[in-house]
Amino acid sequence: QVQLVESGGGLVQAGGSLRLSCAASGLTFSSYHWGWFRQGPGKEREFVARISASGGSTDYADSVKARFTISRDNAKNTAYLQMNSLKPEDTAVYYCAAATLLSSNTYYLEKRYSYWGQGTQVTVSS
Repeated sequence: QVQLVESGGGLVQAGGSLRLSCAASGLTFSSYHWGWFRQGPGKEREFVARISASGGSTDYADSVKARFTISRDNAKNTAYLQMNSLKPEDTAVYYCAAATLLSSNTYYLEKRYSYWGQGTQVTVSS
């Protein structure tokens, strides 16, 4: 049984930082691409970042570039999202997701991800 468990969310002031973790079990972590998505209040879920199975390639949404960093630790079966310089518009539920096959044209598509976590709330106050 595959399980993805996010943690690290919370309430932070604008300009602050948080690090989200996604602990995975029930799958071969190193074989998967990992992504982070988010859903803000009244909004659709959107792509945030992804890291390739090898860890050698990353992509980010324009809204988070230079502020967020995605990483992975295969030894710990955990993916991370380091979020710096947080803004109120970053307020959302953040989800991690796993995919077996991604390309430069598909990494931002939810339907390409097979497994999802339950989400963790991030609230940024102004």
